[in-house]
Amino acid sequence: MPASLPTPTPLAATARRVAGRSLALLLVPALAMTLTEAVRWGPGDFVAAGLLLFGAGMLHTLALSRVRGRAARVTVTLAVLLGLLTVWAELAVGLFD
Repeated sequence: MPASLPTPTPLAATARRVAGRSLALLLVPALAMTLTEAVRWGPGDFVAAGLLLFGAGMLHTLALSRVRGRAARVTVTLAVLLGLLTVWAELAVGLFD
C-alpha cells in the first residue's frame, strides 16, 4: 500500500497556485521570443519577472484574504497592480533615472 502524501497547508497550496499562474504568464514572452526578434529576454530576465509576478501574486492573494468589502478589495487589487507595473517599468526602461 503506497504511503499517502501529506495534505498541503493552505499557504503551500496558494503558493503553488500563484507559482503556476506566474509560470503561465511567463509563457507569453517565451512564445514572443520564438515569433519575433523584438523580444530578447535572457535567463535573468525570466527569473526577475517570475519573482516579481510571484511576489505580487502572493501579496495580492494574502491581502485579499484579510480585507472585506468590495471597495477594499478593488483598492488592494489596484495598489498591487500599480506597484507591479511601476517596478516592471523601472526594471525595463529605468523609469526613475
